Amino acid sequence: MKLAIIGGSLLKEFDSFTKVTEERINTPYGTPSDNFVTGNINDMEVVYLNRHGFKHHISPHQVNYKANMFVLKILEITHVIAITAVGGISEKMSPMKCVIPDQLIDYTHGRAQTFNDGNENSVNHIDFSYPFDDFLSVKLTQAIEMNDFDCESQATYGVTQGPRLETVAEIKRMERDGCDIVGMTAMPEASLARELELKYANLSLVVNWAAGKGGDIHDVPKIISLEEINQRIVDGNKIIEKVVNKITTMLD
Repeated sequence: MKLAIIGGSLLKEFDSFTKVTEERINTPYGTPSDNFVTGNINDMEVVYLNRHGFKHHISPHQVNYKANMFVLKILEITHVIAITAVGGISEKMSPMKCVIPDQLIDYTHGRAQTFNDGNENSVNHIDFSYPFDDFLSVKLTQAIEMNDFDCESQATYGVTQGPRLETVAEIKRMERDGCDIVGMTAMPEASLARELELKYANLSLVVNWAAGKGGDIHDVPKIISLEEINQRIVDGNKIIEKVVNKITTMLD
C-alpha cells in the first residue's frame, strides 16, 4: 500500500506531516495543481497534494484533475484519501459532522472527465457502480469513531460546478435526487482514480447547511455566511488532521 492524501479547502497543511521531498511533475495532460510532497505520518510514507494549489488559487472547475491523478499513478500510489469541505442537505448532515460518502451524483459540466479521449484502439468503459473504495471508507469511519467525532458513513455526494454556491431551488432538486451533501470536487477525481485503478475514498466535513436548509420552516430564509464557513474550516482542520493521523496507524 502507498497512500496519497488530496487536500483542498481543508487540510491545506498539517503539523503532523513531516516533509521529506517536494517535486513538480509535468504530465502529458498539463500541469498539476501544485508540487507533490512526500513525507511521513506516524512512520508511514504519504504523498500530499492540494488540488487548489498551496495559495488556494485554483477554482474547483479549473482544477487539472487529469494531471493530478496521473502523477499519483506515476508515483505508484495505490490508495487515495480525498478531503473535501461540503454543505449539508439532509437532516443528519449538520455542520461539523464527518461524512464518508458511499455514492455520488455528478452535476458538473465541461470538465475533462476521462483519460479515454478517443486516441485509444478501443473505448475503455469502467464499472462505477460504487465510486468509493469500501475498504478505505470503512477504515476512515473507524478512525473517526476512535476519535469520538460525529460521523455518517452512508451518504450521496452531489458534485456541483462551482465556484458559486447553489440556489435554494438547486438544493431542493438535489434533495429530491437523493443527495445528502453537496461539494465541488469529488468528480471527476473519483472516476479518474477508477480508470487508473487507484483505490479512492472521500472524507468530507460539513462546514455549512446548504442553501435553504438547516432552519425551522417558519424562520426567515438564512443567507449562507462565508465567514462561518471559513471559521468551521479552521476548526475542522484539527478534526481532519486527527483522523488522518489515526488512519495511518491502521493501514499496512
